[in-house]
Amino acid sequence: MRLFVDQLTNLDFSYLDAKRGVIGETWLASIELRGELDEQGMICDFSTVKKLIRNWLDNTLDHKLLIPRHSSALSRLEDGEQQSFDWHCSRGLIHSSAPADAHALLPVTDITPDSVANWCLDELKPLFPSSVIELTLRFENEHIDGPYYHYSHGLQKHLGNCQRIAHGHRSRIDIWRNGEIAEDLKQAWAKRWCDIYIGTEAHCSQDPEHQDNLLFSYEAQQGHFLISLPKEHCYLISSDSTVELLAEHLAEQIKLAEPQAQIRVKAYEGLAKGAIVER
Repeated sequence: MRLFVDQLTNLDFSYLDAKRGVIGETWLASIELRGELDEQGMICDFSTVKKLIRNWLDNTLDHKLLIPRHSSALSRLEDGEQQSFDWHCSRGLIHSSAPADAHALLPVTDITPDSVANWCLDELKPLFPSSVIELTLRFENEHIDGPYYHYSHGLQKHLGNCQRIAHGHRSRIDIWRNGEIAEDLKQAWAKRWCDIYIGTEAHCSQDPEHQDNLLFSYEAQQGHFLISLPKEHCYLISSDSTVELLAEHLAEQIKLAEPQAQIRVKAYEGLAKGAIVER
């Protein structure tokens, strides 16, 4: 007998990749439980499953930077209440320092849906009653017909976990020109924001130790955040990087290039949420 909950929740986070650098990601989580029926005729109550899994994933992975502890790209790690690391990827050096709760250190070589799911299962199994014999956890991407991009960012003024300087999303983009879907603009911006870190100019400076890097830093409610990334990994905007302001930025940039056109931008922040701006 198996119990399943498809697309139980979604996770928005960033992770370190040896080639691509810091990658914003969105995964859907689905779970199956195999076991014996209890006195209620259940393997486990749906409300218990959904609450336990959702809360655990939210606290452990969501809106964090996932770091593969066993990767050779991780050359330095200072662990404690404030964690810092150096990451040498194909794009260059990435250095970051943040409160420990902003990171998830995983005992894996690479961050993949399978490697993260297997680690999660080892941690989750003891939390379920003995009637649950086997757990299966699956992470997968939303199916998107058309362009999308991966972006990472941090929102200094946010009172929740969005203030963490390196969390992110995998997001679709819809753009209309004069009432018609503009595939060329969708493709262009998806390419421009492929594996990008979107940073606020007010938080940015030249990294004094690495001339090819930009340094972003700020104080937020959860503590001090800092990240240094290769310049080609970054996209600067004059405002904060909320999805509302990102949609506005996209619309304004397109309008500058095409002042006579009527532009409509529907920018997503991960799964099934976002902002719409018309110019």
